Amino acid sequence: MRRVVTRLLAVVVSALVAMGLSVFVLGAPAAYAHGRLVVSTPAEGSKLDEPVESLSLAFTEKPASFAYFTVTAPNGQRVDQRWWHSEPFPLDEPVRELNLVNGVWEPQFYHTGFPVTVPVSHWPGKGTYVARYKTVASDGEKVEGELRFTYTGRVTAAPPGWQPPADEPLPELLAAIEQGPSSAAPQATSQQAQPQQAPSQQPQTQQPQRSPVSQDGDGVSVWLVPVLLVAGAGVLIAWPALRRPRAASRVPGPRGRRPGPTSRSPGSKGRRPASASAARKRRQ
Repeated sequence: MRRVVTRLLAVVVSALVAMGLSVFVLGAPAAYAHGRLVVSTPAEGSKLDEPVESLSLAFTEKPASFAYFTVTAPNGQRVDQRWWHSEPFPLDEPVRELNLVNGVWEPQFYHTGFPVTVPVSHWPGKGTYVARYKTVASDGEKVEGELRFTYTGRVTAAPPGWQPPADEPLPELLAAIEQGPSSAAPQATSQQAQPQQAPSQQPQTQQPQRSPVSQDGDGVSVWLVPVLLVAGAGVLIAWPALRRPRAASRVPGPRGRRPGPTSRSPGSKGRRPASASAARKRRQ
């Protein structure tokens, strides 16, 4: 019985620890990845063997108009040109993200990719190229990252009069990042902040479709995390005490041979008592 209880406690502790770690490791980062990059061309870590005119980066939300995108060649020089929003497209698989709503991490599913196009001026050499992005999500959360890919194609020349860009993130973007989450991302007001549009494409204002969220416990309550951790700690503390052997209820005797039957002399086998022999002689 004690072994069964011990094994059950081990299972409970493992489940509590796994659940707590899953909440911290999987839950929070997903929430902070709101509006994240989901698809890119070329993909992260891929190889590109032919020069292309532009890169495409798609997010779960439409990047702010003052977002910042760069492409850096292996020699450290930038080869990006002014970017623009491209037409949204349906994702092959919905993307799941978590958002903190009234103290509960609520899952939301995004079915639409919102791409931007970043033109590349030329390909000055083979090697690793890095595309970096910085923007804010609709809730004001910073969205920042990079993707790397290897170019193995032919070298192309820079356009006539080309000068590597040296612009920095716009003040509107820095102000939105400084303001932090839980605020609507402001729209840029200056002409410099407006990205150029592709001549044959019109940006759409379609918002990502979100599947309805069940109210019957799909979210993970914030208060549940410390409760699980405290319960797991209590079981871990009590576990060694339960594993201690019980005190012996009796004192073992000295070790030795087990007592055998009472020994009898060889001559006593078959001998009758003396009183019986005397009585028989009298009868005779």
